[in-house]
Amino acid sequence: MAKLLLIEDDAETATELLGDLRGRGYSVDWAATGPEGATRARAEPWDAIILDRMLPGLDGLSLLRDLRGAGDRTPALVLSALGDVDERIRGLRAGGDDYLAKPFVLAELAARIEALLRRPADTRETLLRVGDLEIDLIAGTGRRGARDLDLLPRELKLLEYLMRRPGQVITRALLFEEVWNYRFTPKSNLIDVHLGRLRRKLEAEGEAPLIHSVRGIGFALMPDA
Repeated sequence: MAKLLLIEDDAETATELLGDLRGRGYSVDWAATGPEGATRARAEPWDAIILDRMLPGLDGLSLLRDLRGAGDRTPALVLSALGDVDERIRGLRAGGDDYLAKPFVLAELAARIEALLRRPADTRETLLRVGDLEIDLIAGTGRRGARDLDLLPRELKLLEYLMRRPGQVITRALLFEEVWNYRFTPKSNLIDVHLGRLRRKLEAEGEAPLIHSVRGIGFALMPDA
């Protein structure tokens, strides 16, 4: 049974989340303030943390930065009423593994928690596998099934970013920020060109698509779709 720590100051929201997640078989503890959440997060190991962006006493992003600075790599899902792209980027850069804007559907939150729990515990892993796709970051090589992939350095970096977040929808702005190191979103089809070329290399004749477009949002690596 996975152990989850919920850090949420709104009692009504917390009660709803506790009931749903416990009904799905998780063991969930609740902290109602930032300082209480920080203390609980450090007190024992957790499989994942769900925390609100705005918390009394210590905001969620500061809490995350403190945990990451202390070497805590517990997967964290940030919840926030601030859902614009810049806020999502701030949440992820602070150390969040995923970001979910309020209001949300409980089933989506549960799916995101499942995705977090499936990820490798150490994101410094240099050999990544998702379905029949594999990349070796040290050797700079990739394979799908028995087939070698001829990947350019930027394609490898782009694929690495997607493979570390399987099933998660990634925005164009985030790809520009994290893969190209742009601090702004250029009016360019750069991402579409690279993803198109990467798709052609990943999806030979008869192979199921791996990279899916999510209209109006971004892209996701979903091998089981």
